[in-house]
Amino acid sequence: MKLPSVKLPGLGRRKADEEANQRLIEAAELAAAAVGKGRPTPKRRDAQGRRSGPALPPPTTRKEAYRRMRETQASGRKVTRTAASAGVESALPRRDQGPARRLVRNIVDSRRNIGSVFLLIAALVLVGYFIPNPEIRSYTVLLWMAFFVAIIVDSIFLGRRIKKTVSERLPDATDSNRGLIWYGVTRATMVRRWRFPKPAVSVGDEI
Repeated sequence: MKLPSVKLPGLGRRKADEEANQRLIEAAELAAAAVGKGRPTPKRRDAQGRRSGPALPPPTTRKEAYRRMRETQASGRKVTRTAASAGVESALPRRDQGPARRLVRNIVDSRRNIGSVFLLIAALVLVGYFIPNPEIRSYTVLLWMAFFVAIIVDSIFLGRRIKKTVSERLPDATDSNRGLIWYGVTRATMVRRWRFPKPAVSVGDEI
């Protein structure tokens, strides 16, 4: 006589949890493998030589898989930020990629730009507004206006240099002159140590 099948309570749910855990484990392993994207895959003996210890065993629980995935993703983001800050082409955002943009960055970073002291002038103007002296406030307004005129003049000279240098060095560049000039002017208004990617040339270097 054939006995009727009995479905144990909780069995389906336990099986679904095991499948979910397995998917998380596989995702963590894929994320670990994706950290090295953007550079050639190292040879097996080279990878083993750089490894500081034995390979980690695969995660066995959902919590461990989540933790392993977060650590791997954080490590990958840190590597990408470091490479992008150093100017590695493959790690840069799209707006910073290309030989024309690199040339514009070098042009800006090799000169002294009036716009780079914008924050300092803005702080002085802000302090001047709070001083209850009409004469000081008048000088503050004049300083603010003169600074903006100086930025405009400096940006015009910078734009001409960018246009001339790019046309001479990279005649086949597809970037628009307007976009390159705006890219250079906005970089010139930033404090040098805050620029991204970091300057690859020193002030006064020949470009």
